[in-house]
Amino acid sequence: MTRIPIVPLALGLAGLIPFVWGAATLLNDGLGAWGAQAFGPRFVGPYVQLFYGSVILSFMSGVLWGFATKTKGTQAAMGYTLSVVPALWAFFMTGGGPTSAGMNLIFGFVGLLMLDFAFFRWGLTPSWWMRLRLLLTAIVVTCLAVTVV
Repeated sequence: MTRIPIVPLALGLAGLIPFVWGAATLLNDGLGAWGAQAFGPRFVGPYVQLFYGSVILSFMSGVLWGFATKTKGTQAAMGYTLSVVPALWAFFMTGGGPTSAGMNLIFGFVGLLMLDFAFFRWGLTPSWWMRLRLLLTAIVVTCLAVTVV
């Protein structure tokens, strides 16, 4: 089993901070009040998670696009086509209030994991990719679940 290199692991975990922070400020009223006062209400609770989640889904579209550049022909066309799905999902599905947006982001991240797996199976990702993506997706979905409950 291939180990996840330290730099991608550290950067991936750092990328979880807004999700974890948003969940923590929802679960702890005092922390939420302090965060809203210190950083503004946009940077606590579901607001930070939903905005940042849309950004990350869009970012991951770019990552998948980069993987698609490693192939040619029909597989490249399929890769490029699939790579835009997470960004389009974020754009079209994150309105309508925090509960529906949170649920749609959860579905978006689960769908992204399926796309990650397809690119992995096609041999376009590093060998450790799915181990990292499973870990990060589990944490993101758990944090977003706090928003929708």
